[in-house]
Amino acid sequence: MNVLAVLRPGSGRLLLAVLAGAGAAGAGVALMATSAWLISRAALHPPVLHLMVAIVVVRACGIGRGVLRYLERLVGHDAALRILGGLRVRVFRRLELLAPAGLADFRRADLAQRLVADVDAVLDLVTRVLLPSAVAALVGAGAVALTGTLLPAAGLTLAAALVLVGVAVPLLQSAAARRADGRLAPLRGELATTTVDLLHGLPDLTAYGAVARQLDLLDDVDRRLRRAEERSAAATGVSAAVTAFGTGLCLLVGLAAGAVAVRAGQLSGELLAVVVLTPLAVFETAGALPPAAQRWAGARAALRRLSEVFAAPVPVTTVPGPGEVPAGPYTLRIENVTAGWVPGRTALRDVDLTLAPGGRVALVGPSGSGKSTVAALLVRFLDPRSGRITLNGIDLRTLAPERVRRIVGYLSEDAYLFDTTIGENLRIARGDASPDDLRAALGSARLLDWVDSLPYGIDTLVGEHGLALSGGQRRRLALARALLAGTPVLILDEPTEHLDDETAAALTRDLLAAAGDRTVLLITHRADDLAAVDEVVTLPATRDAIVSQRWGRYPSVAEHCL
Repeated sequence: MNVLAVLRPGSGRLLLAVLAGAGAAGAGVALMATSAWLISRAALHPPVLHLMVAIVVVRACGIGRGVLRYLERLVGHDAALRILGGLRVRVFRRLELLAPAGLADFRRADLAQRLVADVDAVLDLVTRVLLPSAVAALVGAGAVALTGTLLPAAGLTLAAALVLVGVAVPLLQSAAARRADGRLAPLRGELATTTVDLLHGLPDLTAYGAVARQLDLLDDVDRRLRRAEERSAAATGVSAAVTAFGTGLCLLVGLAAGAVAVRAGQLSGELLAVVVLTPLAVFETAGALPPAAQRWAGARAALRRLSEVFAAPVPVTTVPGPGEVPAGPYTLRIENVTAGWVPGRTALRDVDLTLAPGGRVALVGPSGSGKSTVAALLVRFLDPRSGRITLNGIDLRTLAPERVRRIVGYLSEDAYLFDTTIGENLRIARGDASPDDLRAALGSARLLDWVDSLPYGIDTLVGEHGLALSGGQRRRLALARALLAGTPVLILDEPTEHLDDETAAALTRDLLAAAGDRTVLLITHRADDLAAVDEVVTLPATRDAIVSQRWGRYPSVAEHCL
């Protein structure tokens, strides 16, 4: 990822922050130098008027330092937060384009880590890397010029120490940072992924006695992360020691060379104090350079991980000037389509399927036969590798994905319920829905009587992932949301998964009845109790062909589909 492109939204404010920071640090150096001269000069008891200029300068530098420091923090953090917000929006929009097919190579917890922690690393990049480095460079150059003018030997020593602290130490740290700080972001992502796997898979892990093994894996990741953090801390300690050494060296050289210059009459005693004490203020600023270089390694690793998200190919192509969606009623056709989620792997091969207006089609087949891939193709989560999909004769690839999704609604088997109220979960489909619209959707999904029986009614919280509801209630609420969207074509993907046979059969009948005059594609692995559909399409496990048989009302679909 291009760093300049990341910084562009706050570049003007960032420049102002650099100038304010340089002014504040310069005021600190000037305050130290002027105070040293003032104290030394006052020790000789000159007329007070001889000290008035220095007194005014000390006051101005003291006040200016605080004001400029506040301005630098205010403007710098404003720039950083603008950059941070812009980058987070860009990453989220990219994830929206990639989801779900383009994210097959990423883990959910790791993606959350990239969206949160790796994007937050940009804040460090601005406030703890770029700003301190730019300010230290400007102030260091000015301090070397001042000290070198008064005493060349002290100026050369200060320049050498600044190069040591600001250039040599970061270069030496870079090797360690690549092994330590450069590993922190990936390891934190791995730790988050392993933790989420443990929490979400705890029932299955417990059933198979694999909890201890997963805990050992988590402990191993934590141990590697801790070692990387310890190496990072060690590098920080070394840089602090080198900074202290550079400061002490400048003081000693300045004192020794200054004493010789004072004895030789080449330097006044008041200016000797300036030469000796100025490096203290300079290294207060330059001391931030080694930590900045170390944080740059971590920020660079985070930016590299974000670049992987931006480099992932978008699974759905967009054409310039997408066509208009045709008027209904709608006929969807899949014509000799081959598709897959991951390059080199085919999930669906040579498939033909027609969804006529108002039709009821059941798509059945074993796990892995490509049923969910068909749904992804119809809502343009995925584009076919060969063949085509048409809407009233128009290739879906010539239509914008969001326009297709206004026609084709998708109720996935793991439809997400947010940790909020029933009403707010419904309004995700239509934000402007009225209370009557919500009640109508709940009534179609056969949930209205149950909702009315609740103490808080439609304002009842459903819990995280809808855990306050039963499995059937969660699916009915997701169906009500899909119905509220009002799409004329509705895809129901495994709506009866994990339900017992009796509940599944009742829910299937209710789903099809609730769909009204919509076109419905029912994806299921259950081949029984499908008398309400017009057509059953079976995807064989071989994925080499598609078998389709038309039925009116038939006694046993299972005999023909299994």
